[in-house]
Amino acid sequence: MPSYTLKVNGQSRRVNVAADTPLLWVLRDNLELVGTKYGCGQGHCGSCTVHVNGVPVRSCQMPVSTVGGVEITTIEGLSPDGQHPLQQAWCEHDVPQCGYCQTGQIMTAAAFLKNNPSPTEEEIDGAMAGNLCRCGTYLRIRNAVKDAAVAIQKGGSK
Repeated sequence: MPSYTLKVNGQSRRVNVAADTPLLWVLRDNLELVGTKYGCGQGHCGSCTVHVNGVPVRSCQMPVSTVGGVEITTIEGLSPDGQHPLQQAWCEHDVPQCGYCQTGQIMTAAAFLKNNPSPTEEEIDGAMAGNLCRCGTYLRIRNAVKDAAVAIQKGGSK
């Protein structure tokens, strides 16, 4: 079995897995970072979104052999204490219903806000369109992203 050293949430971690093992399963099964969720397994729903060098990617579609030497950030690494403005806005707007898609939604929104700190509602909708919510809390998601953008502009970014 090949060995890979991954930089996850600022820490180097070594795993012994097959080269084609999806990053999602390495994170969940080998590194016990279970915040990243399995949704559709085809990269369509966004539940498995993590950041690779700051870019949101679908971890269910990314073989572990392609992520050596890059910075991987999971929901656990976004803010271990849950104080990222997006995490706070999610709570304030009661976004989660079943909660399954939320980590992917938050990780997508975090990368989006880094590149567009002052988005319009249309830009938020466009950025978040690739993440599916089974419970349909899209309006709450949009409002939470808007409020988080304001908080980040006021210096609340982690």
